Amino acid sequence: MPIEIKIRKNEPVDRALRRLKKKLERENIIKDVRAKRYFEKPCERRRRKEKVQAFTQMLRRRYAE
Repeated sequence: MPIEIKIRKNEPVDRALRRLKKKLERENIIKDVRAKRYFEKPCERRRRKEKVQAFTQMLRRRYAE
């Protein structure tokens, strides 16, 4: 699924690049590429996910009250 950005009439290139970056960020493509840059062992992946879950639960407990 290629990502396409059509440059509008009289649109500067830097603005089109910004729209492309935002679209990539919204679709988590940059995040996936950075995560797959290096091999992550299954135990490390599990540990990272558990850490994120613990953090979100802590935030929910803190702000639920």
